[in-house]
Amino acid sequence: MKNRNFPNHDQRIVSELMRTAGHGISRRDVLRGMAAGTVLAATAGGLMTGASSAFAQTPQRGGRIKVASATSSTADTLDPAKGGNYTDYCRHFMFYSGLTTLDDTLVPQMSLAESFDTDDAQSWVIKLRQDVVFHDGQPFTAADVVYSLNRHKDPQTASKALSVAQQLEEVSAAGPHEVQIRLSSPNADLPSILATSHFLIVRDGTTDFSLANGTGPFECAEFQPGVRSIGVRNDSYWKSGQPYLDEIEFFAIPDEAARINALLAGDVDLINPVNPRSIPRILDSANASVMESPTGGYTNLVMRDALGPVQNPDFVLAMKHLLDREQIHRVAFRGFGVLANDQPIAPSHRYYFDGLPQREFDPDKAKYHLERSGMGGSPIPLVASEAATGSVDMAQLLQLSAQEIGLRLELKRMPADGYWSNHWMKHPLGFGNIGARPTADLLFSLFYKSDASNNESGWQNEQFDQLLVAARGETDDAKRKQMYADMQVLIHEHCGIGIPQFNSSIDGHSAKLRGLSPHPLGGLMGYMFAEHVWLEA
Repeated sequence: MKNRNFPNHDQRIVSELMRTAGHGISRRDVLRGMAAGTVLAATAGGLMTGASSAFAQTPQRGGRIKVASATSSTADTLDPAKGGNYTDYCRHFMFYSGLTTLDDTLVPQMSLAESFDTDDAQSWVIKLRQDVVFHDGQPFTAADVVYSLNRHKDPQTASKALSVAQQLEEVSAAGPHEVQIRLSSPNADLPSILATSHFLIVRDGTTDFSLANGTGPFECAEFQPGVRSIGVRNDSYWKSGQPYLDEIEFFAIPDEAARINALLAGDVDLINPVNPRSIPRILDSANASVMESPTGGYTNLVMRDALGPVQNPDFVLAMKHLLDREQIHRVAFRGFGVLANDQPIAPSHRYYFDGLPQREFDPDKAKYHLERSGMGGSPIPLVASEAATGSVDMAQLLQLSAQEIGLRLELKRMPADGYWSNHWMKHPLGFGNIGARPTADLLFSLFYKSDASNNESGWQNEQFDQLLVAARGETDDAKRKQMYADMQVLIHEHCGIGIPQFNSSIDGHSAKLRGLSPHPLGGLMGYMFAEHVWLEA
């Protein structure tokens, strides 16, 4: 990957997708690594930007920063199992740790676990670190892991990862610092799955999440849902020398222009997201800069209920043919990102299927399917929000295209504040904003499996569900790749999701903030910025 620098706004910022993003690690690589008691890196190399050149410098300790995201609501939570968007994920990585963590090539590395061992990718033995304490001073043990993982399967928990956690057939302690996991069927991706924010470890028996009691780099000093959180350095953090900052205040500024103004005025030190149209303004300032993180995330058109795949597949096809991907890429995202084809696996991913013909913008086909759908008469509301990056511009472009075929779309622009809890998946026609996931299995399990709580369009396909389970335990990588290809075809042809492009996430940051580097999971270093960043004196 080339170095990404932003020396002045006259230089065109050209988007180049990270070669290794999404490659993860193969089942055979995992099994070979397990024999040695560690996960072997399947890929190598880093991703450097102007911001990440700070790694060559010595981090300095001390100072406090303010970080502003785009969305917050009273549904904000400190319970990792219930995390619903990237602002939740950032807080969770600030206060908690996981058994593993994903590096910038999406390879799982050991964290609270010292080793993962397996012979068949179905029965696993996990050895835990013995030098870790929770923020309340209690030692970290196997009981905490057992409780944290098992609670996902309790319907009362309302875990966002329930459909994934159902694979965990049995989780038990084999000693104070050893955990045994038996899966319902083989899944070599387990170390990657347990690195995600939903599976961060909480204290055994925790039910009160008004504050966080974790083993993460910062202790939770304050949490007001929809307002802010404050983290102070955990002096007992198990990673020597980290974190570097004394304090992080984290809150939302929903309005993008206000978020940019706050950065340029020095009122905040780090923001996400930055709309590409705002980049020249930031680069005109001597006090701020930007960092691009190419990702496998996407902003998607969601069609559900009477307009979705279950009841009206022709309307779904009409809308997919109305997506002018080139125009969306150019206008809504200013050329950042890479074109997509209504399949959720990015071209850089090892399991991307390139055999699907690109679905083109075709008003004639759209009109044909619209007439078959019977939906060409009354106006149809189209719900969008700045909370779903680029969705307002996408909606406006879609509205204009729809006019060409006699379809009246009424744009309903909702505020970013509260969008995910009040509007996402609650309208027949709207938008989602799905972050990258480390494995194809996890992405499919969370958003496309028939019984997944975040199955946005309500799509149900028995063949897809069967392929999903079969692919997890397939030892022949070529056969596994073909299964994932078949699943992408099913989504492309039948699912009520339109994906025009894979996005880049853009952070804006103070020129004094160091330690940032891109991560393929998304902005803010894949939500894990807290323990890495520091302030230059």
